[in-house]
Amino acid sequence: MFPDDLKYTEEHEWVRAKGDVVTIGITDYAQKEMQDIVFVELPEVGTEIKQAEEFGTVESVKVASPLYAPVSGEITEINEGLEDTPEFVNEDPYGSGWMVKIQMSDPNELADLLSADEYRALVERENEG
Repeated sequence: MFPDDLKYTEEHEWVRAKGDVVTIGITDYAQKEMQDIVFVELPEVGTEIKQAEEFGTVESVKVASPLYAPVSGEITEINEGLEDTPEFVNEDPYGSGWMVKIQMSDPNELADLLSADEYRALVERENEG
């Protein structure tokens, strides 16, 4: 449910780092909470974003949730497949449901993110509340 090779945010995004490029999406937990994803709004390639800044929106039949940048940098790629098939986020949140790729301006920001164990503990606390 929470792959160990990823980093996570308290806002339920996941981050896969390869060199100084990260791929970002929402977690399996987040997509289950939202239920049927019907729309994903993403920024344009070339957009500069700062860590913790809102960069897009995920909408389901139940709720609309903002997406927050886990790291600062430039959007180098967006998952254009989500425009026609937003349900990829529900079907494969860690694969075909990815959202954006960012060229990090400060790779040290990865240290601010949660490990899989820390994220698992966060989800357990939320479920208790």
